[in-house]
Amino acid sequence: MKKARLFGSLLALTLTVGAVLTGCGAGQEQTGSGNSAPAESPKAGGTLIVARKADANNLDPHFITNIPSANYIYGKVYESLISRDKNSEYKPTLATEWKQVDDLTWEFKLRTGVTFHDGAPFNAEAVKKTFERAKDPKVASPRASNFSMIKEIKAVDDQTVQFILDYPFAPLLSILASSEGSILSPKAISEHSDTLSKQPVGTGPFKFESWTPGQEMTLVNNDSYWGEKPKVDKVVYKVVPEDTTRIAMIEAGEAHIGDQLPVTEVERAQTSPNMTMVRAEGLGVEYIGFNVTKKPFDDIRVRQAIAHAIEKEAIVKGVYNNVGNEAVSAMSSKVIGYNPNLQDYSYDVNEAKKLLAEAGYANGFKTTIVTDDRKERMNVAEVIQSQLKGIGIDVEIKVMEYGAYLEFTDKGEHDMFIGGWGNATGDGDYNQYNVFHSSSKGSAGNLAFYNNPEVDKLIEDGRREKDPQKRNEIYAKLQEIELKEAPVIPIRTIDHVSVTAKDVRGFWLSPVGYLMLDKVTIQ
Repeated sequence: MKKARLFGSLLALTLTVGAVLTGCGAGQEQTGSGNSAPAESPKAGGTLIVARKADANNLDPHFITNIPSANYIYGKVYESLISRDKNSEYKPTLATEWKQVDDLTWEFKLRTGVTFHDGAPFNAEAVKKTFERAKDPKVASPRASNFSMIKEIKAVDDQTVQFILDYPFAPLLSILASSEGSILSPKAISEHSDTLSKQPVGTGPFKFESWTPGQEMTLVNNDSYWGEKPKVDKVVYKVVPEDTTRIAMIEAGEAHIGDQLPVTEVERAQTSPNMTMVRAEGLGVEYIGFNVTKKPFDDIRVRQAIAHAIEKEAIVKGVYNNVGNEAVSAMSSKVIGYNPNLQDYSYDVNEAKKLLAEAGYANGFKTTIVTDDRKERMNVAEVIQSQLKGIGIDVEIKVMEYGAYLEFTDKGEHDMFIGGWGNATGDGDYNQYNVFHSSSKGSAGNLAFYNNPEVDKLIEDGRREKDPQKRNEIYAKLQEIELKEAPVIPIRTIDHVSVTAKDVRGFWLSPVGYLMLDKVTIQ
């Protein structure tokens, strides 16, 4: 999805995170301090307060282009035909079963007795209307390319829908199980499609109540939910950009969950008697990117020079305190199609200077790097600034509020940027098509404005290839080209880290980074 952006001195932190963590489920770790309280039975009811780093910038799944925005409503207000469980296996959601009829046809049997929050019935026509809207050129959804392979959505009967494809598309299920696959109320689409960006209407366990941008959003328990109802009566998201303030709210009992724990606060969270830290290995990768349409970054030698001048180990250790691992690809090792045989650029200042000289920049140049205002990202920018100074590149740092950052980079106004891609599906196509395909330039995810016809063709071939081994070979080749041409320089794989108050039970983080709230109780 979207743009699934995970945005993120020089001082090395001494804390070793992994040594004190204890396992608590697939891909999850929890840690805390203080005396263990006697186990209490879960209690239903109450208001769950969640302190979040960033506000949403849109609540319409067909226009959401970043994971922080989707995180507010996906799996809460909106649901998809299928979803993933804690082990990342597909599970029935609004569809009870599905099958591939032939290479071009997928059929889904739909759940009965489900209604949208506005009272509209959930049926095959609702599914059809949702995806036709996503594909409609007049709607101009930035997510339309995710469904470009769908030729027709056919309502066979009320409870049966078929997706007829133009060509075989291997990752279809992974797309349908993501936020992009959210099913929207047909009534809302017909009567007030233009307000869905502010007033979402789905089938989920929570109903949207209100949103004051920049301050808070409220969801309430859906009494008519088809499945197991949430344990809490209400969820109140509070937008708290300041990292230390979010943590202080948890410690003081003013909030129950705080997302995006900065690595500088890990020790505090681990030793506090009032907090529990929740950590999940993610699917995303953070990187340094270039606007390759601008000089001097239109020259591959300049990008390669910078790749040789960046010491990733210093960044992962010194800034991220070893939360996450060094990355060599824009795809994490947990994503289908990852190439384990890539050989990264060596840290070699002399080679970097040689490449700059060959490109005509023997004396270096001045440039800018833009980042959002997450503390770790700002620290990374400072490290990059320092490291590139060693090869004669004078870097000015521009820090922007997250929404302004998105708008700035979507328009291609940047030179260099610190960004990332949070894979929302677990399939390599989600990275490749959004981050590197020429049709995805700008808000769809290709902030490097990269254009390589060979890469485009390989990405398209990877989408069509049914044989898993052949798909892996295609993605291996893609990653080799991307490593060589360096439109982005991968820095680290993402670990998602949140904190909860000690009285919170049932909370977990998905590998995408979604806050899983439906089973949360407050003791």
